[in-house]
Amino acid sequence: MGGAFLAAAVLARLGGRIGLPTIPLFILAGILLGPHTPGYTLLSDPHDLEMLSALGLVLLLFYLGLEFHMDDLRTGGRKMAVAGGTYLALNVGAGLAFGFALGWGTSEALVLAGVLGISSSAIVTKILVDLGRIGNPETRPILGIIVVEDIFLALYLAALQPILSGADSLSAALADGGKAFGFLLLLALAARFGTRVIGKLMNTRDDELLVISFLGVAVFVAGVSEMFGVADAIGAFMVGLMLGSTTSGERIRTLVHPLRDAFGAIFFFAFGLSIDPGHLPSVLWPVLAAVVLTLAMNIAAGLAAARLYSFGPRATANIATTLVARGEFALILATMAAAAGLDDRLSPFIAGYVLLLAVLAPLAAGRSGWLARVLPGGRGKQDDSQDREQIPVSV
Repeated sequence: MGGAFLAAAVLARLGGRIGLPTIPLFILAGILLGPHTPGYTLLSDPHDLEMLSALGLVLLLFYLGLEFHMDDLRTGGRKMAVAGGTYLALNVGAGLAFGFALGWGTSEALVLAGVLGISSSAIVTKILVDLGRIGNPETRPILGIIVVEDIFLALYLAALQPILSGADSLSAALADGGKAFGFLLLLALAARFGTRVIGKLMNTRDDELLVISFLGVAVFVAGVSEMFGVADAIGAFMVGLMLGSTTSGERIRTLVHPLRDAFGAIFFFAFGLSIDPGHLPSVLWPVLAAVVLTLAMNIAAGLAAARLYSFGPRATANIATTLVARGEFALILATMAAAAGLDDRLSPFIAGYVLLLAVLAPLAAGRSGWLARVLPGGRGKQDDSQDREQIPVSV
């Protein structure tokens, strides 16, 4: 375990010097030191980190729930919902068509729809911070699209779980789906109406007690969620949604941060351990085709959002390139697919796809001016100063 942390840290430090995000580097560390790569093997059995990896996934989604507020969607109004819906329709729809075109199976196509359709909140946020674009006008629709994606993700995973669990009949699938949605609805009602009571129960001045309390609740509800057919990560997300609106929400966000980073790194590292690099060449062409398709759909979604908000070509390019990254959500779906015994090509495909886009996204976002020049109106008058390209110093 110590070796896993150190390997991830060393590779992330090296990558940080050239402006690469940490997620693909953690996965790469797992691949290099896993049982499928020649040379030194740190862990011969990826299952040795299974519980720690599950905890990392739970904490990642718990933190996302803490950051999410229903008010974010309401204040954004119709434009935010339309921009997010358009983005999902283009990308998830293209992902589903791509999945069926590969011919790997219906369940696999449904997984690929989510993999190709949903951006990485972690990488997108990091790109915005690193490029100094938090105050840019196009950042609001970018974050709005992320919020809509988060809502879609919770519903999509809840709907996908009964399908992947292999229900024997339509009635069994409907029963499993009803049970999952019922439990999800219960959690949603608790998040909507039980915040005051939950806040009083969690309230304490002692940081140690607060950490033990929120960690216990998040992991416990994640475990119970699995029993009801809801992904454990979504149970943790709903707990984060509840606690984020309490009076202790800000302290919890601060206290969970190092836990999220540490165990999140183990989650990505453990995923890398399960990847056999020898299988990557067999999915090379599907990966490259998926990357090209994702880039095309993001440009189309950027143009649609820009028209909705009356943005120029530079802001359009910023939206298109910033949202390209795929990361933690794709890996959640990969984990579910592996547990369900789906096609063996899914894991190496998702690993290659995530690695390639996680590296390309920050580089493309930093040089979005190149794309802006070829978009409609890009060769004419420059956008306002807030839309000027900003490349991080590290790059």
